[in-house]
Amino acid sequence: MAKRALLLINRHSRRGKRLFGQVVDILDDLDIELVIVRAKSSQELPDLIRLHSSNIDLVIVGGGDGTLNTVVDSLVETGLTLGILPLGTANDLARTLGIPLSLPEACQVIAQGRTKSIDLGWVNGKHFFNVASIGLSVHITEKLTKSAKQRWGVFAYAATALQAISRTRPFHANILVDGESLRVKTIQIAIGNGRYYGGGMAIASDASIEDERLDLYSLELEHWWQIFPLVWTFPKGEHGLLPWVRTITGKEMRINARKSHTINTDGELTASTPATFRVVPQALKVLVPT
Repeated sequence: MAKRALLLINRHSRRGKRLFGQVVDILDDLDIELVIVRAKSSQELPDLIRLHSSNIDLVIVGGGDGTLNTVVDSLVETGLTLGILPLGTANDLARTLGIPLSLPEACQVIAQGRTKSIDLGWVNGKHFFNVASIGLSVHITEKLTKSAKQRWGVFAYAATALQAISRTRPFHANILVDGESLRVKTIQIAIGNGRYYGGGMAIASDASIEDERLDLYSLELEHWWQIFPLVWTFPKGEHGLLPWVRTITGKEMRINARKSHTINTDGELTASTPATFRVVPQALKVLVPT
């Protein structure tokens, strides 16, 4: 029996517009019945999922982590299974789940893969897949343009980060985890649910999107040269070995600061402090390789 799927592709993503026709042809050959709708913007996608939820078996989303972040709440609400076509710049959720970046192979996963339940992060009513962060990453998101991502791909993150670091000032925050309160002076606090974020950096060396925990790190730099060891520790999630990086794990965390700070979830600015963060175990079903 053929699967019936709602196909949502962000045609503003790095490869979405160019590969749309190819996606339709491949999925049709794999005997997936497609419901194709046009959306003027990614903000319309959650309502489209709710509108078609009673007539489909799954939702196929083509785009990057930001597009996936846009639809995550509607997927939780409807209980539909997610199929991922990694057509964005960083594709960190696909990387975490082992989904191939090759379009034909990713389509094969949707047609023949297995269903897996994954954890989600939650902050102030908003779900997220990969990471929520405060400070430096917010400045990077504000400066990172669509044209830069389309032209330079994942290298655009690194170039923008170097510009943002020079202008980011430390801030004071209170972190409450499992009843313990910590006062920190930091340039960034990141709270991860999955494994990868920011184009392939690991939130922790043993992080998993099924471990039912959140992984927090706080960058408490005092000298400019402390930035450089992060370059080779972040990809493996070994930044916690550095004395100026505080790491904490827990199921629920709360962050407050003297003034309100914007929160970045999966590359989108969606919330602000004061904020409560939780892990929601096995919150969403996703198609992954067998």
